[in-house]
Parts: sequence; structure tokens; C-alpha cells
Amino acid sequence: MEEKRIKLLEIFHETRDFYQLKELEKLGPKLKGIGVEHIQLEQLQAKLDAAKETQSSHQSQIIELNSAIHLAKSERAESDVRTTALKNLSELKKELSTLESELNAYGDSNPAKVDEVKRAAFLAKEATYRWTDNYGILLGHFTRQTGVGVDDLRQYLGINEDYEDLE
Repeated sequence: MEEKRIKLLEIFHETRDFYQLKELEKLGPKLKGIGVEHIQLEQLQAKLDAAKETQSSHQSQIIELNSAIHLAKSERAESDVRTTALKNLSELKKELSTLESELNAYGDSNPAKVDEVKRAAFLAKEATYRWTDNYGILLGHFTRQTGVGVDDLRQYLGINEDYEDLE
């Protein structure tokens, strides 16, 4: 392996050029008699070594986690107090769930939601007034500038006769 690396380095030194791996795979057999499969074998070996390192790292993590689980289980020894507390916790979670579902059932009567709807309605009304005013101002300006009649402009824009000013 070391000899092949030296031969590959000689290619760089002799040609004073840079090559990609595929180019080296083509030049290696021609210039120095290095086989392509040997280069690929080195790459595969490097990948295998990296995978083995990753596996050993994961194995050590598994061992650490298993010991942490065992330690946690040993610290939580079963007792009457713990069993009672867990049962109480379970009952409280069920009660919370039923209360939340009941609150959602009465969602329309929820004061916060009612206030939110009122605020949204107020903002929508304000926006309607603003856009109506803008439309009136723009319509008046355009008719003064061009001399086109209001009815002709409304017909061109597709605004029906049932349009009402909100003033």
C-alpha cells in the first residue's frame, strides 16, 4: 500500500499537475503499473474502517444508555408512596383531559374567544370603511381627470349598481 502511495505521489511530482481520482485511476496503470482495483480496494477498506469506528461508538453509547436506564430504574424502587403518586397522577391527567374537552365544547362561550371575534369584526369593519373611502376618492379623482362618467367607469370596472357607500 505504501509503495502504491509513493508511486501515485511520483506521478504528481513528475507531471507537476493536479488530478482527480478518476484521472489517477487511468494514469496509475499506464505510468507506474498500479492496478485500478487496488485503489478501489483501498477506498473500500477506508469506508469499512470508518463504519467499524462508527459501530464501536454506537455500541459504547448503547452500553452507557443501558447503564443509565438500569440506574434510573434502581433509583425508582417500587413503594406504596410511589404507586399512590403514580395513580394520582394518572387520575389527574384523565381529569385534565375531560376538562379540556369540556372547555372546547363550550368554546363559543369562552370569553377570550368572544373578545377575539369582536376584535376581528371591529377590524374588518374599519378596513371596509377605509377601502370604501379609498374607492370613493379614487373614483372622484379619476372622473375629474379623464371626464369619464361615474356610471361608465363602474360598468368598466364591473361594479354593480347595488354597491353601497358605507357612510
